[in-house]
Amino acid sequence: MIQLQFISKVLSTQNIDIIQDNQITKDYFIGYEEEYQFIVDHYKEYGNVPDKASFLAKFPDIDLVDVTESDRYLVDTIREEYLYYKSVPIIQKAAELLKSDSNAAAEYLVGALQDLQPNYKLGGTNIIADAEDRYEQFVERKNHQQEWFFTCGFEELDDLVHGIQRGEELFVIFARTNQGKSWVLEKMCTHVWQIGYNVGYISPEMGPNSIGYRFDTLHKNFSNKGLMWGKDDIKDDEYKVYIEELRQKQNKFIVATPGDFDRKITVSKLKNWVQQYGLDLIAVDGIKYLTDERFKRGDNLTTTLTNISEDLMALSMELKIPILVVVQANRSGVAEDDNSGTPELESIRDSDGIAMNASKVISIRQTKDGILKMEVKKQRFGAVGGKLNYKWDINYGDFTFVPSYDDAEPPERTERKVKEIRKQYKDKEDVF
Repeated sequence: MIQLQFISKVLSTQNIDIIQDNQITKDYFIGYEEEYQFIVDHYKEYGNVPDKASFLAKFPDIDLVDVTESDRYLVDTIREEYLYYKSVPIIQKAAELLKSDSNAAAEYLVGALQDLQPNYKLGGTNIIADAEDRYEQFVERKNHQQEWFFTCGFEELDDLVHGIQRGEELFVIFARTNQGKSWVLEKMCTHVWQIGYNVGYISPEMGPNSIGYRFDTLHKNFSNKGLMWGKDDIKDDEYKVYIEELRQKQNKFIVATPGDFDRKITVSKLKNWVQQYGLDLIAVDGIKYLTDERFKRGDNLTTTLTNISEDLMALSMELKIPILVVVQANRSGVAEDDNSGTPELESIRDSDGIAMNASKVISIRQTKDGILKMEVKKQRFGAVGGKLNYKWDINYGDFTFVPSYDDAEPPERTERKVKEIRKQYKDKEDVF
């Protein structure tokens, strides 16, 4: 049965990594050797896992099953079963030898047990012998910054965190409910699309058109209320011209909902999604909507979210793309007044493992007078504590940086304060 579960999982996710990454060979698929070989051969020849229709055309008598078990469970179980099948004949032969010669039985067991030892290959990198790789990567980063980092759409935030790294980047945005974290997420995504890249956006709570209207607001400052409510302040012909111009663009902004993932969004499916659309960045508007593929009975929500965040970072490292996620702050993150700061890392709801696995964490809060407060709570390769304020016109998607709440300041003083803030954090000692 475990072999059938394994095959069904590979076919349903269209992902063969569970086999390749865990050295699961044909020997493990007792009774399903031909089915295993068909999948592997198809992948080698065509570069993808066969779909269910192609598989069932070859093996019409197979009844595929719906698999909800984690990858870890499947791997552990098939290894255990494989070890059992290898052990049974050895034990049986040793039992026969014991009847006539216990010494011979013992000698046989000692030799045979060596063959039963698991021989799973483990990886690693010799950073001494491979030091040249680091030098080449350094030169590449120095000479081609745009191939290693995205700007994020907030110029001042770029100054503090050096933008969004294109790989090994799990960028977390967290806040309490209705503070603007989804808008900040989509602004970053819209900016990355504007500079020419393919963006993927997971939207568990809003449909594609709602996200599209926000995109139009952030991209060209159309009134979001006008778009959502069909108000007369947006001219039909003006919006039509904009839509026709937008359709000529070649790079993609793909929006998906849980329904596009059969109501179960997993990291494995996200990997296939990225590869299918050739995405350069993905954003998840709510980490709580993802399903933990490593879940086992007894795991609590904290463990689940830690596993998911760990797997997202691993996916970023594997595919060399950044992953942006929105996370909810718990009630301890509620600010009492406009002088209060943004939520702290310990306010991340249900899991400090999210902060542990993240490469960057920014916390945001919206004040009553329309100021969006932003603070850098973590960055793996830089300083923390940087604070930014933006005057936010939510209806038109406009974020204007302000160094203080004093709107009466003359422009030259404001510009000087902006330069001082940038210098303050550029000169701040980095924490690695």
